[in-house]
Amino acid sequence: MAQEIIRESVIAGSWYPGNPVVLKKDIQRYLDGAQPPSLQGELRALIVPHAGYMYSGGVAAHAYRLLQDRPFERVVIVAPSHRARFKGASVYNLGGYRTPLGVVPLDHEIVDALLQHSSLVRFVPEADAEEHSLEIQLPFLQVVLKEFRLTPIIMADQSLPFCEKLAELLCETCRDLDVLLIASSDLSHFHPYGEAKRLDKIVCDRVESFDPTALSHDLQVGECEACGAGPMMTTMLAAKALGANKAKVLNYANSGDVAGDKRGVVGYLAAALFQNPSAAQAARRERGTPVGIDLGLDEDEKQALLDIARRAIKAQCLNEPMPQLSPPSRKLEEKRGAFVCLHAGEDLRGCIGMIEAKGSLWETVRNMAVQAAFSDPRFCAVKADEIPDLDIEISVLTPLQPLTDMGQIEIGKHGLFIKKGYHSGLLLPQVAAERGWNGVEFLEWTCKKAGLPGDSWKDPDAEVFVFSADVF
Repeated sequence: MAQEIIRESVIAGSWYPGNPVVLKKDIQRYLDGAQPPSLQGELRALIVPHAGYMYSGGVAAHAYRLLQDRPFERVVIVAPSHRARFKGASVYNLGGYRTPLGVVPLDHEIVDALLQHSSLVRFVPEADAEEHSLEIQLPFLQVVLKEFRLTPIIMADQSLPFCEKLAELLCETCRDLDVLLIASSDLSHFHPYGEAKRLDKIVCDRVESFDPTALSHDLQVGECEACGAGPMMTTMLAAKALGANKAKVLNYANSGDVAGDKRGVVGYLAAALFQNPSAAQAARRERGTPVGIDLGLDEDEKQALLDIARRAIKAQCLNEPMPQLSPPSRKLEEKRGAFVCLHAGEDLRGCIGMIEAKGSLWETVRNMAVQAAFSDPRFCAVKADEIPDLDIEISVLTPLQPLTDMGQIEIGKHGLFIKKGYHSGLLLPQVAAERGWNGVEFLEWTCKKAGLPGDSWKDPDAEVFVFSADVF
């Protein structure tokens, strides 16, 4: 194999700090200051700005902070060409990209697959020679993901027909891979502050409505602007084909908000494209992916638990007496842990449970339903008019068993619980199945759920347990 030719940084020391210590400290400061809204579901793609960090770093951090508890080993960045003019899109295939934080290796499997379609994608040397829009994303990714493989795409043709073709190729190439797509784009350029906000709101609205075709129309007739419109549309189309069904604007600002000069500003957007939990569950069922185990509860018993969960939420909301289950069956009188997860349409509305029950199963479900509806700190309390439409999912747990060998973990069957010092975290069996994790990824995410570094499961003083659940 030929020696790789590393693509050296062309913006370190200008668009972002060239000193690795300062750079990492700056990025962490941006991440610490970001407070993106909570997202429940499988993240498929991000839209991020590409200006110098002093201007857009705070906005970009709202997207990249989502990756602190969502590990990806493969990233495809689609960025616009600002200086070079060529047909189609270019993929650098000679070697990794260097930043002050180290070299990001190429994902040769995806890169080589894309380059098989030379009518759409080829290597154009001048495309990367002075381009900032792709490189600017790498230090953020190096901080939040640590190690990952990169597929770098620079787009020159940003027409909707080409975006559709490139999105179809990305979907075909990445369908069976756990890949994060990233679109690099700034919004309007050098308009007065008020006019910029008006123009940029149109883009934000089209992104949040997940409508790349309408976005293309608005751009063509001059209703809005985005220098990375092609990457945005391509990523939206590809993410949708890969299962994303919802978009969320995480943050918007412009250079006037940062620098104070509002005479001619540049707009910045951070957004996420994701597959909500209900859709992820439906996709799992469609694939026939088994989750959990059968604990012998019949359909009447499962329905009784679902009914008492809903009745308990209603009683708490209306200040009525808690419902009783009489006479409960023998299985519903057993002491078992259980989790209750609530969805309102496509959105998670609360999820709380008890690992080891102190009372009967039906009482545990009743109590956890109330906790999920009114005491999950991630959400506001459920309102009375929401209760009829709540989608309730119950997971009845088996007892915890110590994990003695990582090979014991069966994705879809097992959930994980880790405890180390004052930290503890649990993930249900369906989580790993819906997100397509392997055993190591499942362990790493469980550690992060506990507020621990991802590799803490290896520590001698960490206690790791497996369990299963009957999920309905």
